[in-house]
Amino acid sequence: MLVVISPAKRLDWAERDIDMTAPDFQDDAVRLVRTARNLTLGDLRSLMGLSDDLARLNRDRFRAFADAPGPDLVRPAALAFAGDTYQGLEAASLDPDELAWAQDHLRILSGLYGLLRPLDAIQPYRLEMGSRLKTRRGKSLYDYWRDQIAKALNAQADAVGSDVLINCASQEYFGAVPLGALKLRVVTPQFYEDKNGTPKIVSFYAKRARGAMARFIVQNRLVEPDSILDFDLGGYAHAPDMSEPDRPAFLRAAD
Repeated sequence: MLVVISPAKRLDWAERDIDMTAPDFQDDAVRLVRTARNLTLGDLRSLMGLSDDLARLNRDRFRAFADAPGPDLVRPAALAFAGDTYQGLEAASLDPDELAWAQDHLRILSGLYGLLRPLDAIQPYRLEMGSRLKTRRGKSLYDYWRDQIAKALNAQADAVGSDVLINCASQEYFGAVPLGALKLRVVTPQFYEDKNGTPKIVSFYAKRARGAMARFIVQNRLVEPDSILDFDLGGYAHAPDMSEPDRPAFLRAAD
């Protein structure tokens, strides 16, 4: 199986003594950065709903982005992102064998880099997939990426002998994967909190659970989609009566 997750806005830029790989879509990232450099502070604020300080930070990041960065400018993607999903993934605590398996089976969707492996070298950035960044390909990043990400997922799934994709990404990011171009069966787990007998999806907990599901798949080297039904991290358990085909539900008592 392949499993996909979303990136994060927050970054952890601690130095890592680990070998990194080059992103498959590095050239596209460079093109998008060149486009973003032409935006004013006001443009950046509007594009991503940023404060003045964050707009300046990201303007400076785009200006500093190197076409061929040295090792001091980059970090491995799965360890550089630091949002809720990555609190569940806990990539820094995976051992070398687990990271090696993740390198073949875990993918991170990215507005700037398209599709990343866990150890792909990234520079600091913020560019959400839903951003309406105008390029020669259209009015948004969805237009820019078109079916490139889907084709890459097809090829990478074929390389590991799988026809199943476990979707642990957000709707914003998985929306960049046109299903018509994707040749894989998609399984999208749902995570619920039981609040006084009423199951609800709580975004903060669901994001963390999606990362934990990716960790569960990596640590157990899962290759069959039904195997994810044994997921029990964080107190979750499979809820068959709440599940739908290819949308297995997991429920836990609310904190």
